[in-house]
Amino acid sequence: MPMIIKILERDRGEIEIGSFKLKKPYLDMIEGALKAARNEMKQTTIYLKRNNMNVIKRLNDGTFTEYLFQYKGYENHRKYLNIRLRNRTEELMGVYFVKYTEGLLVHE
Repeated sequence: MPMIIKILERDRGEIEIGSFKLKKPYLDMIEGALKAARNEMKQTTIYLKRNNMNVIKRLNDGTFTEYLFQYKGYENHRKYLNIRLRNRTEELMGVYFVKYTEGLLVHE
């Protein structure tokens, strides 16, 4: 989720300075997705704190990114392919865009 938020914020900036004729629909969609992602990030952070869990991003060698998971005194190191992280990020961005558009349909 932090990666999604970072990407959406950067994209919002690009659209704001870009030469789009109609920026508002794109900015609204990004803002809606950001709101959903931030809300989920907040809920996840609360869950992790309540359960004394930590997820720490460690090393990134360009191909893999390592994360450290801590829970009840145990530590688990895992490496994920960056391409897999990117693909999952794209997938989740789509989910947040759908949540935003579904919210529009409900309010109409």
